[in-house]
Amino acid sequence: MNARQWLFLSSVLMCSTGIHAAAGPLEAKGLWLTAEKDAVVKLDDCADKVGAICGQVVWVKDVASTSSDCGVQILQLTRYDQDAWRDGWVYDPRDQKKYKGAVRVKDGRLNVRAFVGTEVLGRTEQFERIATLPPAPVCKL
Repeated sequence: MNARQWLFLSSVLMCSTGIHAAAGPLEAKGLWLTAEKDAVVKLDDCADKVGAICGQVVWVKDVASTSSDCGVQILQLTRYDQDAWRDGWVYDPRDQKKYKGAVRVKDGRLNVRAFVGTEVLGRTEQFERIATLPPAPVCKL
């Protein structure tokens, strides 16, 4: 391989690596089924905060429940760094508390980590990506 071919090949590899890395923050967007399979959360750009990602409950298994979480925003994270969304909060509807949070996509699963203080002292829940919402009932947003 001559110098010109090597230069071309290395520049193509560097460009493709950059393209792959740039897609990282977008991987978290979409529909995610919770670990208990009783709710779906939609992650997308925040309407009121440029550059941030928000998560909202868009489907619950028991929509008729008086404690329905339909429409509840469960996360808002403002910075993507080191393969994770950070700097914001994660809301746990079970205990109705907000925690510091981090969100990563790994092996096709969404890892939502809620913590107090440092990320090491937290709990992670894994969500599964889905293409469409499950059949009714659907939240009325």
